[in-house]
Amino acid sequence: MRVRTIALILAIVLLAAFVALNIEEFTRMSVLSLGFTSVQVSLGLVMLALLVIASVIFLGTTLYQQSTNLLETRNYARELNTQRELADKAEASRFTELRHYLEAQTAAEQRRELAYEQAMTERFAQQNKLLLERLEQTDNALAAYMGQLEDRLERRNDPHMLAGDGYKAPIA
Repeated sequence: MRVRTIALILAIVLLAAFVALNIEEFTRMSVLSLGFTSVQVSLGLVMLALLVIASVIFLGTTLYQQSTNLLETRNYARELNTQRELADKAEASRFTELRHYLEAQTAAEQRRELAYEQAMTERFAQQNKLLLERLEQTDNALAAYMGQLEDRLERRNDPHMLAGDGYKAPIA
């Protein structure tokens, strides 16, 4: 129990003990004036009744305020849960959007890489073809130069060519 509840119960028990010990004084009759008339009644019992009525009113008011606060707290908790669910859904939606965006970006990057790879492969094939053509041209040029050099060497070694007639005798 709470401290206030224990203190309230203790106060009621002490008041009941006080009344029980002084019951003769509480029940002694006296004349009370109500302004327009006089009444003979026990002053202690009237004061005790007023105390009980005030306590009941106080407890009723306290219970009403606590129940009102409890209902408001429950409403706030429901609203808070609703707002939390909405925030969670919005966050999940943002994560889903982010995931879709990242997937789209990844797919686009893969397409770009694939296109780049194809372009590079085509370029490499072109360069390879050009290189082979160039090598063939170089090989042909080199063969032509070698042929010219062989011709020159043969002309130097051939006696008919030295005479300058331009006729080349068959070698026997």
